[in-house]
Amino acid sequence: VAEQFVPFKREVSLIGARNQQGQLAFYPLAENVHVDGVLSLSIAKEVDEQLQQQAEAMFSAIANELQYTGVLAIEFFELNGQLLVNEIAPRVHNSGHWTQQGADTCQFENHLRAVFNLPLGSTKLVRPTAMINILGEDNLPDALLNIASLHIHWYGKQKRPGRKMGHINVSGANNAELELRLGEIAAILPATQFPALQIFR
Repeated sequence: VAEQFVPFKREVSLIGARNQQGQLAFYPLAENVHVDGVLSLSIAKEVDEQLQQQAEAMFSAIANELQYTGVLAIEFFELNGQLLVNEIAPRVHNSGHWTQQGADTCQFENHLRAVFNLPLGSTKLVRPTAMINILGEDNLPDALLNIASLHIHWYGKQKRPGRKMGHINVSGANNAELELRLGEIAAILPATQFPALQIFR
């Protein structure tokens, strides 16, 4: 497989849902940070409306053409104000885990609503929220629990290097407060296991 190199500015992802009646619902775009090709951090906050509209139009075209039912995730490269599709995941997605604490209705509930042909819940961003992947670790410092609006979600998997063992969601009343809390987390967690957080130190 030969692919053209894309000098993209960043990667963003759109999580959306479609029920059997064709009702669509979209979450705000989240910005993703990868380390060694694995998602490390997703941040959902106020987004560029033009990019959001682009993403929603592309999502609608794909989901309607496929007569898709459920939650669908689309990853995009942003290049000069335009979005290029990078990956399509027909399921609830890691980059949408922030919805558990940051959205009116989380992606898991909306997936069930879609599959059972129920009205989809509000996807409104209720507060800026970040998701931090826990890779290959089955224990975290207790000091994290001193940070407000922080929630740890474990998957109950057996520990293995690089395996997605769980995730941390942290929220703030605004972007500045979220970044402050990400800095607090970065000061507690080891940089070798959580390198994407170091930009907040």
